[in-house]
Amino acid sequence: MMKKQIMIGLICLSLFLVQIPAALAAAVLPGDATMTYETSFTGSEISLTGTSSQQQYFTVMDYWNVDAVNIRLHFQVSQINADQQSSVTLSLNGIPFYSFRPSAENNGEQSLSVPAPKGFLKEGSNTLSIHGNLKTDTEDYQLCSVDNTQDSWLHLFNTSNISVKYAPKAITGGIADFSARFSGMDTVKRGQSLLAVPENATGSELESATYALSGFAKGNTLNDKTIPLLPYREDTLKDKRAVVLVAMYDQLPATLKNLVSTTADLSTHAVIQLVNKDSSPVLVVTSRDESLLIKAGRFMASGELLSQIREDLKLVDDATDVADPAPPISSNVTFTETGDKLTGPNHQEQTYFVSLPSNRSIADDGKISLDFRYAGNLDFERSLVTVSINNTPVGSKKLTKELANGDVLTLDVPQSLNISGNFSVTVAFDLEMANAICTPNTEQMPWAYVSKESMMRLNTKDRTELLLSNYPYPFLRDGIFNRVAVVLPQEMDDYAYQSLGNIFNMLGQYAGGNTGDIHYYSDDVAADNLKDNNIIAIGTYKNNKVIRDNNDKLFFKYNKDGSTLLSNEKIAIEEQYGAGIGTLQLLDSPYESGRGLLAVTAVSSESYYLVSKLIASEKDRWKVYGDGVVADKDGQVNAYRFKTLSGEAKESTVAQIIERSDVLGFVVAAVLMITLVIVSLLLLLRKHMKKRGDKRET
Repeated sequence: MMKKQIMIGLICLSLFLVQIPAALAAAVLPGDATMTYETSFTGSEISLTGTSSQQQYFTVMDYWNVDAVNIRLHFQVSQINADQQSSVTLSLNGIPFYSFRPSAENNGEQSLSVPAPKGFLKEGSNTLSIHGNLKTDTEDYQLCSVDNTQDSWLHLFNTSNISVKYAPKAITGGIADFSARFSGMDTVKRGQSLLAVPENATGSELESATYALSGFAKGNTLNDKTIPLLPYREDTLKDKRAVVLVAMYDQLPATLKNLVSTTADLSTHAVIQLVNKDSSPVLVVTSRDESLLIKAGRFMASGELLSQIREDLKLVDDATDVADPAPPISSNVTFTETGDKLTGPNHQEQTYFVSLPSNRSIADDGKISLDFRYAGNLDFERSLVTVSINNTPVGSKKLTKELANGDVLTLDVPQSLNISGNFSVTVAFDLEMANAICTPNTEQMPWAYVSKESMMRLNTKDRTELLLSNYPYPFLRDGIFNRVAVVLPQEMDDYAYQSLGNIFNMLGQYAGGNTGDIHYYSDDVAADNLKDNNIIAIGTYKNNKVIRDNNDKLFFKYNKDGSTLLSNEKIAIEEQYGAGIGTLQLLDSPYESGRGLLAVTAVSSESYYLVSKLIASEKDRWKVYGDGVVADKDGQVNAYRFKTLSGEAKESTVAQIIERSDVLGFVVAAVLMITLVIVSLLLLLRKHMKKRGDKRET
């Protein structure tokens, strides 16, 4: 009996031990494992010459528990570099932590991996500074070393990167916490975000979902990755760590429907609720009322509103205010709120970024007023300040000892720069030291300071020509959705959903608020419903009637049965090639003048999906211009202009005056003064004529 009990005990113990790994595995939540996020050095390959610095920026998300930071440098140094005299110092957020002497061995090319102190990190943006003091070989008998900055260089390849090893924290901040992760750079880069709708989603579900998508796209900081829009299915959910589902309540899967709060009547409320947050988090947006579902989508489009919801549940009803304020178009732009100090000899730069709606361009009479001061021990024969816009110099000024404690540079903004949308202003100081041959350099000497009074006065105007170089106009105007009508194909496969997602990822990046209108229609929509709308038509000749009915107006037309695209005056198209290409065509709306129609079309849905990727993110945005673009499966892209080249239309004098509030005020005052003078003259003349009449009577 005892032996039997022992055997039973051993069996139970073995079963218990077998269950432990399974239980532990079940306790491991998605994202708990340690991950690594790499930030490659931005832009083109960069170089250090002589005594100079370069900055690289990287982000630490607030939901990361950072374990380690590593800097990998891949570089090549000048073959005549003086090994024992040259040095490179790395600083993290202004604190130096590593120095080394680059070697000229192996033709000067080498790699270096350096751990950085994680205690120097901060949440949000971090700055890695790479300061080089590079010298060339000199003869021993020379008293002082004179560097030739063209000969003493270190070239940093863009394969260099900053890697952060981390583990995600548990979701404790409710909807705001989840939303930050959903559009977080690590989640988006790994393709682990998904905005989902039901299969065969209705127009109201898509409208709500695309409002939400545009808001999340605004929070996506990557210029080469997008957030996908797809139906909610087992295969689309695979490997996803953050899912948003927008659906009418009756369309919710039973597993999620049971988790949605029933504390409020869904006929009079929409619910935004985070469920399964400890295992497979899903943010459910649902209602029984279509208008409230759309309103909840607008709420989701507001990053500011979402960031304030620390609970897992938000109810939206008719009284809920969801509108963002209209994005301001300021005529006066301040560069810095507190002032910026630049230190160190030679060339030092500070760059400021200015935001404008994509359809606005700089008009005439813009001015930059730079208020600054600098060290008084410079070589003033060789020191100057230069201001550039988008890396194009617009003016310089020589520094002088007399004005060192308070100098001003005022520059006109050249209209010939043809700047629209966001741009950058760079202030560059060349701080040359007197007797620098034998003067040791220090990081704090010399210095320059850009004060908070520095500003830019902007006059802007609309860019209203229907060209893809002005895109996303006309679908956005001044950052607001501009009466957008989306006409869908008869069959919505995954390529159609992905194409729609691509379009609204970029529109969301440019959108400045959650107002304006987006409406969805099937391809048999009545023409009256498309009037006074800017239309996006997605599909093929066969499955989208709007495209088929307007085939004669397309720049790239289909043949009679829609099996291929035809040649035109710009390009000869072979029949088989025409069946495999996708096109973007931006033309005047055939339903009302002054509106536009963007046709995202091809013979197959896969082909129009491929061309829609060109307007999904900034990565390929530069390839899109003119009013007709063709892309094939090999990645070849060709852009053409079909509309008549009429040149930049000259604004009328009245239009220019209306754009300028200061000039308008002056003109109004002048007109009033002239009117008063004329009225006074008429009264005097009338009085004089009356006196003459009285004399005649007497």
